[in-house]
Amino acid sequence: MEQQFDAVLTGSDTDVNGIVTGNNEIYEFNALDESLQLTIAKDANGHWARIAGSEPYFSGWVDQLAEQIQAETK
Repeated sequence: MEQQFDAVLTGSDTDVNGIVTGNNEIYEFNALDESLQLTIAKDANGHWARIAGSEPYFSGWVDQLAEQIQAETK
């Protein structure tokens, strides 16, 4: 079942507000201002990993997004 919720990632200058859509396998963050796109999924070991997205990106965004996904899917 597809889910959708608001999320915020910490940018270099300001926070990046966006919408996350996804399910239990793949989640995609799209910034409201279209400045950032990030898609993450769990790897074979169960760790969240970036599978697609815009450049440049901060590696910490994967962890930030994963925390928000876990909070929303409890």
